Amino acid sequence: MKTVGICTLGCKVNTYESEFVINKLKEKGYIIKDFDEICDIYIINTCTVTNQADIKSRKMIRSAIKKNKEACVVAMGCFIEGNQKFQEEGVSIYLGNKNKSRIIEYIEEYYKKKETIKKQDTSLKTEFEDMYIDTFPGRTRAFVKIQDGCENFCSYCIIPYVRGKCRSKELSTVIKEVKALVANDYKEVVLTGIHTGNYGVDRNENFADLLNELVKIKGLKHLRISSIEITELNNEVLAVLQKSKVIVDHLHIPLQAGSDRVLSLMNRKYDLKYFKEKIKKIREIRPNISITTDIIVGHPEEKDEDFLDTLKTAKELLFSKIHVFPYSIREGTKAATMKQVDIETKKKRARKLLEVSKELEIEYFNKFLGQKIEVLIEKNKENYSYGHTSNYLHIKIKGKYKKNSIIKIQLQEINYPYILGEYVDE
Repeated sequence: MKTVGICTLGCKVNTYESEFVINKLKEKGYIIKDFDEICDIYIINTCTVTNQADIKSRKMIRSAIKKNKEACVVAMGCFIEGNQKFQEEGVSIYLGNKNKSRIIEYIEEYYKKKETIKKQDTSLKTEFEDMYIDTFPGRTRAFVKIQDGCENFCSYCIIPYVRGKCRSKELSTVIKEVKALVANDYKEVVLTGIHTGNYGVDRNENFADLLNELVKIKGLKHLRISSIEITELNNEVLAVLQKSKVIVDHLHIPLQAGSDRVLSLMNRKYDLKYFKEKIKKIREIRPNISITTDIIVGHPEEKDEDFLDTLKTAKELLFSKIHVFPYSIREGTKAATMKQVDIETKKKRARKLLEVSKELEIEYFNKFLGQKIEVLIEKNKENYSYGHTSNYLHIKIKGKYKKNSIIKIQLQEINYPYILGEYVDE
């Protein structure tokens, strides 16, 4: 049977979709190999969120072609959807974000006809493409894709144009999938989507209803939300957060800018007053919660004083980690038509914000030194075990503990980016 190598770039949604494709290929008898090996078929699940993502996508496509010129090379995902004119000699199948579940059908069609196949669809009217996974080999936390698409149209972002309108997986299907994962001994499930907290907008369902049902599932230890907008943390969602400890002590909430002027330029749906008040409310419910964020530096027309406001805001909000993104121009978006900030300024601002992020992360770590806490063991390396706590502290423990087990440890000292811990026999 034919061998397949898969390369996945970008977000957790892509990771989920690739895992679904892998499972389908295995069911049909295809042999999954490492992407670096010589294979009959290569699949590159691409990303286009930044210029660097585009560059990496092209690089991996060309790498596959170079490895085996006779291979069937499938280039799929956001980069392919957003770059309809992209052509590379050696690509057999161009597949956008629609009908990834039909990939085997397209591969078999290619081998019959040996003609290039193009399946790209920028229509915003596509329906949710149901995918179902009950196992994630090699992973201790399982992803469940509950939603696709985005209609926020932030001025800097190309994703609404390549992912389409918001659409959601049926609530009963999500519950069934999570139950199956728990039955297969997954302790932690991560809910993911392009606009996760907007779940149910296309149905008579909502995110709070979904959370309420999922936290009741027997055996589910941790439920994590991959990312959620501040505007979607409404009273109903916060009520679930308050009453259920199954939802972990960590939220990733994108801020994007700490300046009201830049937030307006970005077409974000909140101002700083709203954001700060909601964060305060969350911490009243969960005092020790880890709140991480995304911030873009060097957005078009961002001034020095705007960036200083962002630094001030980041420190005031005490994020436990900041994912820093220098603005990347995306043709077709509103921000691409604005006055651009020069590259050196963007790099300088990114470096400064990363310094602040590290300071805040260490400050957050220090709050927990000496405490006893549970950690989900994810991997063993040499004579150490590694994992994350509910509040996403990255832990390193001497000794080899069983992967996918939850053990109690006492936090001892910071060895950045880890906290060193010692097993507590209780």
